[in-house]
Amino acid sequence: MTQLPDVRQQWYARAARVVVGLAAVLALVASGVGWTVYREATTGLTTSDALVSLPENDAASNGQDTNILLIGLDSRKDMDGNDLPAQFVTDALHAGDSDVGGYNTNTLLLLHLPADGGRAKAISIPRDDYVDVPGYGKKKIKEAYGLAKADADSALYDEGVTDQTERERQAREAGRRSTLTAVQQLLRVPIDHFAEVNLLGFYDVANAVGPIEVCLRDAVDDEYSGARFAAGVQSLDATQALSFVRQRHGLTNGDLDRTKRQQAFVAGVISKLKQSGILGNLGELRALVAGTKQDIVIDSGLDPVSLVSQAGSILDGEIDFFTLPVESYATIDGQDVNIVDVDRVRSETAAILDPSPSGAAPVPVPDADAQLADGVPAAGDDAPAEPEVVQGDGGIPCVA
Repeated sequence: MTQLPDVRQQWYARAARVVVGLAAVLALVASGVGWTVYREATTGLTTSDALVSLPENDAASNGQDTNILLIGLDSRKDMDGNDLPAQFVTDALHAGDSDVGGYNTNTLLLLHLPADGGRAKAISIPRDDYVDVPGYGKKKIKEAYGLAKADADSALYDEGVTDQTERERQAREAGRRSTLTAVQQLLRVPIDHFAEVNLLGFYDVANAVGPIEVCLRDAVDDEYSGARFAAGVQSLDATQALSFVRQRHGLTNGDLDRTKRQQAFVAGVISKLKQSGILGNLGELRALVAGTKQDIVIDSGLDPVSLVSQAGSILDGEIDFFTLPVESYATIDGQDVNIVDVDRVRSETAAILDPSPSGAAPVPVPDADAQLADGVPAAGDDAPAEPEVVQGDGGIPCVA
């Protein structure tokens, strides 16, 4: 693994993020170790009330299936708005300084947990989908967070809130509300819970769980992300894993291929957790869960205990991944965007979450612990190509 500068050592205690953190907490509670360990694991987690006032979300939390939106920020700042160590960001993340990425949500993943404990489903929303962002008109969906956060920060400053930490906290709440509203209005499904993490958290889960197995169809050599990998199945350390999920240059379908990389990474993490036995080791579990306190923000209503019965499928690696369809690419106001058919997006989302004989969701490849499946893009010269799903060893999906 790449040797990190001394300034990085302060971050080593941060061990996990969204998927791993949630899985660890659920496994810990389910293992029957008692409330003492549970309180130790959950006390001090950063929580948000952004979901409470989400409009048109009355259908959520009715004791049925549960939808959790996982938000990945492309931010080079910590929870208080301070820059991450410059040398760490440049050398380990290959991610530029704090001005790059801003507060874009480069990962939006809707995790669906059936009430009966059946196979989980994860729906990726491509970050460049050009949709209605409430209050801002047509924008890339990834911009919903940053636009609202920036406006809220300016308003708070004008109101006399000069403390950076407090302004950051309140402004990020505005960003979360904007993102949650944009996603909910796009998909027209309830959002019961959400979790948020930034680049550092993504790095830390790979560092804690790694090496992570992935599979590439072709060799890549990308100077922008630092992704330099041979074709085939291989194991990646934390720095390599972040390069793997961040690469978009040199890929046939750009960000859509990067979305599949993110899905493949999650599949690799789940496979590694299952094979390593870490979820059955109390000492490692406690350290893993404790690390989420620094890396993750969850909604104030998220109770891991209530999700134990539904999330068992994730712990067993029973999860299918889907990517929402893109009709074509376009350039608008100098920006590359994905043109989407909103009605089709909603229809396919509904079919994935509640398949029926008359309108079933895309069928995943069978006999794999964690797989990728996608809606078929509309035909047309500008429509992104849809590659065949290929499985590597152990059910790990092979991606571009």
